[in-house]
Amino acid sequence: QVQLVESGGGLVQAGGSLRISCAASGLPFSSYAMGWFRQAPGKEREFIARINWSSDTYYANSVKGRFTISRDNAKNTVYLQMNSLKFEDTAVYYCAARPATITLRIAVRDYQYWGQGTQVTVSS
Repeated sequence: QVQLVESGGGLVQAGGSLRISCAASGLPFSSYAMGWFRQAPGKEREFIARINWSSDTYYANSVKGRFTISRDNAKNTVYLQMNSLKFEDTAVYYCAARPATITLRIAVRDYQYWGQGTQVTVSS
């Protein structure tokens, strides 16, 4: 049974930093691409960042230069380091997994497994 469990969310002031984690089990982690998505109230879930099996990364323009995705295959864990946080970054953050492909995949429908989400709230 595949499980993705996010942790590390919380309340942070604008301009601050936060690191969230996602621990995976039940899948061959090193051969999966991992993504981070977020969903704010009243909005659709949106892509944030992706890291593939070779640690190649891709970011949404809204977070490029502020957020960093990384993975530790020995711990079956993917991280999202968030710096210079803005009020508009407030959302529930989800990690997701899909079998790795050469083609870049960033749509919600492209990801097979999802975590339960962790709330990140940025106060202005």
